[in-house]
Amino acid sequence: MSVRASYLIHGADGERDALDYNPELSRRARGFPVYAAVRALGRRGIAELVERCCALARRFADRLAAHDGVEVLNDVVLNQVLVRFQTADGDHDGHTRRVVRRVQRDGTCWMSGTTWHGQAAMRISVTNWSTDEADVDRSVAAILRCAAGR
Repeated sequence: MSVRASYLIHGADGERDALDYNPELSRRARGFPVYAAVRALGRRGIAELVERCCALARRFADRLAAHDGVEVLNDVVLNQVLVRFQTADGDHDGHTRRVVRRVQRDGTCWMSGTTWHGQAAMRISVTNWSTDEADVDRSVAAILRCAAGR
């Protein structure tokens, strides 16, 4: 039942990895929540939710890209943002991975690490119906704080 992808964080060697003991991600009873969402929100409500998540992803990208040492790697057209953090010593991969770990420990938001075109990156995915602009701004502040090592 295991699944492997560069954006998934797995258990350390010898540690039990929960991803190996559950049905693959695409088959985890997604039909029921989708049905419930369509039933509750309707076509227009679903469209508004998707558009809002995409707009919030663009907000993430715009706010982060405005800072030195932060590079948005992808063209943000959906709800995904890939960010890389640069450092004066040139160890951008190491610095990006450290920032991801700091953000995860901080607890303001959850971002995962990934590898994109051979480069370490932070993967930001906006998918929650309750996420709003204040959440994005608070998360950006936390990410920048962690990137600065604070």
